[in-house]
Amino acid sequence: MSWTRICKTADVAPNSVKKIWIAGGIPVLVVNYGSGFRVVPPVCPHMEEPLEESGIVASCVLTCTKHLWAWNLMTLEKQGETEKPLKCYEVKEENGELMAFVDGELLYDFDKDDDMDDDAFFKS
Repeated sequence: MSWTRICKTADVAPNSVKKIWIAGGIPVLVVNYGSGFRVVPPVCPHMEEPLEESGIVASCVLTCTKHLWAWNLMTLEKQGETEKPLKCYEVKEENGELMAFVDGELLYDFDKDDDMDDDAFFKS
């Protein structure tokens, strides 16, 4: 593919996330961290938690509230106990529109251990 229109920049409030389906039926999560945007897969790379439900943005950090994995959105550095990087599409803004370079859907490889339920997770 190539550069794909995602949404208007005004469609995603500062410090929030919004799930959007783009051309080709690819789901993405638009993250407005106040001073910029990231377009990422819509699930946490830890245990496939939907980030449109559990993701919060504060102080330029995206945190999955399910198990507290977090990433600095400016640098993409992992925060705290986070073990996997956050995959991102390349983005740019043009005339109030958010564009992403989409060459296919970004997917995470999930380990079998990631399938454990919350009780097992918090006991380990």
